[in-house]
Amino acid sequence: MVIVGVDPGSIRTGYGAIATDGRFHQLLESGAIAPSSRLELPERLRLIHEGLRALLVRLRPDALAVEDLFHAKSAKSAIVLGHVRGVALLAGAEVGVRVLSYSPATVKAQVSGEGRAQKGQVALMVGHLLGLGGGMAPGDAADALAVALCAALLEAGPGASLRAGAVASRRP
Repeated sequence: MVIVGVDPGSIRTGYGAIATDGRFHQLLESGAIAPSSRLELPERLRLIHEGLRALLVRLRPDALAVEDLFHAKSAKSAIVLGHVRGVALLAGAEVGVRVLSYSPATVKAQVSGEGRAQKGQVALMVGHLLGLGGGMAPGDAADALAVALCAALLEAGPGASLRAGAVASRRP
């Protein structure tokens, strides 16, 4: 199963793709879509949407996992993040991928065992779970990979475990 995780942001929208069989997880790719902050919001949203849509068309994932909004510095920030989240959901719907959504606390609890874990703890566990050695730098890509790992665990059911390793097969 291929899962793409998204951490919505109006300046940097993180993404991370993993292949998983529910027990073993492998990093396929990660990064961020970062349109210029000097652009007007509609143009930034268009670029984020196009970037995510192109990623989904290229990877053909089984699921798109998007982090829910939790809090923002202001009502305006929350609305802007809601718009970004909306274009991510739209990209998933356009390409016909199943869209999943998880709260930040759920993501943190599934990946680190603690729903109130700090970003650094989550990034460290993401790196460990994907077999990346010393962990991963905290940031948008690490957050997006945490969302994808959360989806992998919750979709696999109670017998699953988060361990790095080879995935049995990737669908054609």
